[in-house]
Amino acid sequence: MKRLYRQANERIDRSKEIEFSWQGAHYNGYAGDTLASALLANGVKLVGRSFKYGRQRGIMAAGVEEPNALVILEPDTGYHVPNARATEVEIYPELVAKAASGIPSLNEDLRAWLKPFHRFMGAGFYYKTFMSPASLWPKYEEQLRKLAGFATAPSQPDAETYDHYNQQVDVAVVGGGAAGLAAALAAANAGASVLLIDERSQLGGELVVDMGRDPAALEWFKQTRAALEAHPQVKILVRTTAYALHDFNLLLALERRQDHLTIGARNPKQSRQRLHRIRANKVILATGSHERPLMFANNDLPGVMLASAVSRYQHEYSVLCGSKPVVVGNNDSIYDVARDLVKAGTRPTVVDCRLGYDASDLTKIGVIVKQGYTIVKAEGRDQVEQALIAKTAYNETHGWVVGNATETLTCDLIACSGGFSPLVHLDCHTGSKPWFSREYQAFLPACDKADRYVAGSVNGHSDWQGAAAEGEYVGLLAAGQAANPAAAPKLLKVADFICPDLGRDKVFLDMQNDVKASDIELAILENYRSIEHIKRYTALGFGTDQGKTGNVNGIAVAAKVMNLPIEEVGTTTFRPMYTPVTMGVLAGSEVGIHSDAQRFTPMQASHLAKGAEFEVVGQWMRPWYFPQGSEDMHQAVARECLAVRNSLGIMDASTLGKIDIQGPDAREFLARVYTNNWAKLAPGKCRYGLMCDENGMIIDDGVTACISDTHFLMTTTTGGAARIYTHLETWLQTEWPDLNVYLTSVTDHWSTTGVVGPKARRLMEKLCKDVDFSAANFPFMDWREATVCGIPARIMRISFSGELSYEINVQANYGRFLWDSVMEAGKEFNITPYGTETMHVLRAEKGYVIVGQDTDGSITPYDANMAWAVALNKPYPFLGQRALTRSDTARAGRKQLVGLLTDDPNKVLNEGCQLVAETGSKAMIGHVTSSYFSPVLGRSIALAVVKGGLDLIGTKIYAKPLSYEVIPVTIADSVFYDQGKEKMDGEV
Repeated sequence: MKRLYRQANERIDRSKEIEFSWQGAHYNGYAGDTLASALLANGVKLVGRSFKYGRQRGIMAAGVEEPNALVILEPDTGYHVPNARATEVEIYPELVAKAASGIPSLNEDLRAWLKPFHRFMGAGFYYKTFMSPASLWPKYEEQLRKLAGFATAPSQPDAETYDHYNQQVDVAVVGGGAAGLAAALAAANAGASVLLIDERSQLGGELVVDMGRDPAALEWFKQTRAALEAHPQVKILVRTTAYALHDFNLLLALERRQDHLTIGARNPKQSRQRLHRIRANKVILATGSHERPLMFANNDLPGVMLASAVSRYQHEYSVLCGSKPVVVGNNDSIYDVARDLVKAGTRPTVVDCRLGYDASDLTKIGVIVKQGYTIVKAEGRDQVEQALIAKTAYNETHGWVVGNATETLTCDLIACSGGFSPLVHLDCHTGSKPWFSREYQAFLPACDKADRYVAGSVNGHSDWQGAAAEGEYVGLLAAGQAANPAAAPKLLKVADFICPDLGRDKVFLDMQNDVKASDIELAILENYRSIEHIKRYTALGFGTDQGKTGNVNGIAVAAKVMNLPIEEVGTTTFRPMYTPVTMGVLAGSEVGIHSDAQRFTPMQASHLAKGAEFEVVGQWMRPWYFPQGSEDMHQAVARECLAVRNSLGIMDASTLGKIDIQGPDAREFLARVYTNNWAKLAPGKCRYGLMCDENGMIIDDGVTACISDTHFLMTTTTGGAARIYTHLETWLQTEWPDLNVYLTSVTDHWSTTGVVGPKARRLMEKLCKDVDFSAANFPFMDWREATVCGIPARIMRISFSGELSYEINVQANYGRFLWDSVMEAGKEFNITPYGTETMHVLRAEKGYVIVGQDTDGSITPYDANMAWAVALNKPYPFLGQRALTRSDTARAGRKQLVGLLTDDPNKVLNEGCQLVAETGSKAMIGHVTSSYFSPVLGRSIALAVVKGGLDLIGTKIYAKPLSYEVIPVTIADSVFYDQGKEKMDGEV
């Protein structure tokens, strides 16, 4: 390994020498170097240790496909970056980097000393080896976790900032190689606005290698780049990775804006990274392909590299990766790599499993060409020292047959090529299925979307001219212009996979996760057949690598073991992210106090003045309880509960979601989204509504007031307001566009003060003179327009406590004035403000559910004992109605909402506590959803969901909290207080 003399197209600036630190030692490189190229130029071969076995690993690739060289940047600082690829890190002055692996160090790894035990560490060994005794599993797990993994998470707060950027373009081009450049220029010249994205620091992609071999490629690139940079219709983003493609051409891309700069030179007013949300009318994928390694024993030794990476390091960074190279492969590209190495002053040995390629230009200058051979093993202590090759023969029935006799080649570099895997990831993110090309021995993109095109080596092109021609063609199509079809791809002819003899040890498929060919065989032996299951059992393609170099080889091995064609085995699912994305850029600027909005009701200042403690409910800061003196929460809640039950309480209910519903079909809309009937609800009346999703499960509840025949005001749960509004709009716009209905969120428009307790009527009569508050004239579930404390208001007589209750709704800007006025007027009744904790106790005493606490997405109205709220005779079925008739939804023995009473009245159960039928049973029959101490009842109460619970009233069962206690409880009615509803009318 060494730095070469200046190459024709090198991309380093030799006038700018850069000093950096690696593993505590200081090295020099040049501006434009990656950390990988600089380390290779300095002769550094060991850069990492493997995930499971602690084996020595060197640099294998030159781009994002690198599986081994994971590094930590700027450790133990606010600029700490774990698990970065050395091949993607641009060096800068004073860069500090170290290996992300090595226990306890890179040079001495404990896992390597466990070699005698490696044969017991096959796929899924941790599931099989440590089965018993079960009590020791936590100890095993702790040690296994210490041995596995790479870098630790940063310990310091992130010192940098991130942001998001939205943009829309006519054509987005992903990939800055020959095809991408040609496509972008053609589309722009046709009048389209174009965004060109490339993950590298400079445009060119793999064309950089062609530019070093072909002067015409270099000249074409210079002209095309200059035209693009000067074009007013083109925007270029380099150092930007398009990592996800969603429906309707929503492209997500990560731009590394300052990662390449010295820490001190980074602009604190500019984000380190930016997340681009790109909405494109058309997308062109010119993403290229990754070379695959060959499968042979010890193919993970330092010094085993991808052949294309060897050429790229030579042409782009002027780095020679070895002085005694062996170039081995199954396709024609290895001969170009050999020619590059000859130009660099070496005499490589070429090993080709095939026969018939004309390599006379190489043999004439003394290059040894071994056709009809393949590599079977690499040998060396700390790095490659020799390669063992054997003769090959191809059999139509059995494929490649490799001989037993071997020859030894002395070398310090094995440059291998097992073919190329097109980068179909983005195309597959929206459901496209790649197809397998026998000629190319790779999965090619289907590209079956009308607004998407592929071009270049991702589509099988092996020459830059063909890739550029196809790029120009699809660029014109994307811009809406007719074009003559490009020539069919000139496919690189690749020989079939040479799968290893599975008896040979340590043939690695996935270098990053230490997945061997024998692991695939073992998974299949243990009856895994789906490639998805094989992947998960063996960890093939896990982690930051995501199978970029190993997955297709793994599929080939699985096909061999199961005796199936590769196309029948198929691929694993391609999901975002294509490469790792920092958590910081996903959060953007929404961190710290900006991570979630804090919302306050108009009465916030009054609550603070009363010493309220707060809790967050759906972004709202709601009063939790109002302590007096030295009261703790339990004492304050007990006082507040008794005040409401015996006299008068006041609560801020402004946070409830409020949706204004208007239109000729508003009533019909309500009938479809709620389970109960709305046909006869008259103006001036209110009704409780229960809302289900299409599966028949409760998702929200609330009270809706009829303002007029075409106007309703719906309330939702506090935490569900935005979600339910979106839910309603979705159904209205996509499924029921025929309904003439308009929805408006008015949560912030109204402030709501609840006056609750037996003396509530007396206070309301004092506050409001234009309404008759008698029970006969203002019954339960009615509302009235009125003037309260001189303010126009809507008063609703509804209750979530079981007591007489009035909710006074005024414009939000009057909220605090109204609250303070009510508090002043209520002094003669010893009015007591109460918070959400007291509200929870009061509603639980009455058996009222809280959606999301007593329901969990698996509870139907019947499960919640709310059949009274279900109307099955409506002309148009409500959402979820059909689902309620499914066999599972209607079966006996479902969990049902009931009450629980502990034998010890002072024992308060833990919420979430499991319930069992017998003391020694481990079979859960339900769990506790709400649990409190009831001051008015003088005992604990709880709500729970229990299998068949409504038929078990009076039955003794047992609660098992985490403390391993066994607590006897009796199933009871869920209404614990005022079952006759006598308190609803207050003082008479």
